[in-house]
Amino acid sequence: MDTDNAEVWPRYALGQRIVHWAVAALVLGALALGGTIGWYGFEGLQERFGEDTTDTIYTWHKSFGVLVLLLMLVRVGLRLRHGKPAYAVALPPAQRIAAESVHGLLYLLLIVMPVIGWWATAAGGYPVQLGPLILPGLFPENEALSETLFAWHQIVGITILVLALGHISAALYHWRVRRDGVLQRMTFGSPRR
Repeated sequence: MDTDNAEVWPRYALGQRIVHWAVAALVLGALALGGTIGWYGFEGLQERFGEDTTDTIYTWHKSFGVLVLLLMLVRVGLRLRHGKPAYAVALPPAQRIAAESVHGLLYLLLIVMPVIGWWATAAGGYPVQLGPLILPGLFPENEALSETLFAWHQIVGITILVLALGHISAALYHWRVRRDGVLQRMTFGSPRR
């Protein structure tokens, strides 16, 4: 194929692609750490890994959550500014509706999730952290509310995991089966078909 005349796949703006993959990496890390916390519990983590490692796991989990919140706000701003590229090949209506629904839910839940975590942490009297920085709690202490919010935090985390797995599966389907350029809208390689 003559690359000078090759068509180019439509793409998201560079900033949108960078933020997408940064959020994906942070969410993966936050879910892995959150799953570890959920599996062992605080006491179990301390028994298995010791106090310092347990503190590190919690600090990283909270830090990833705060960063996800900040980057999702940036992502919303970038989406409002740049919009989204057209599909190179039109999606069937059911796929388009499914894609838009999953994307919308992921955007919403990736903002709600860290807010619930922040609120639950502050209500439990624990520090809200971004690395070594202690952020304002913003919410008064309330142990019963903290427990309820942590339960919701876990439910939302599982929901995000399910949606993310569906999102990844759909991206792989479009890349390997349909070969319609959907995945290439968010990649960094050559945009040429």
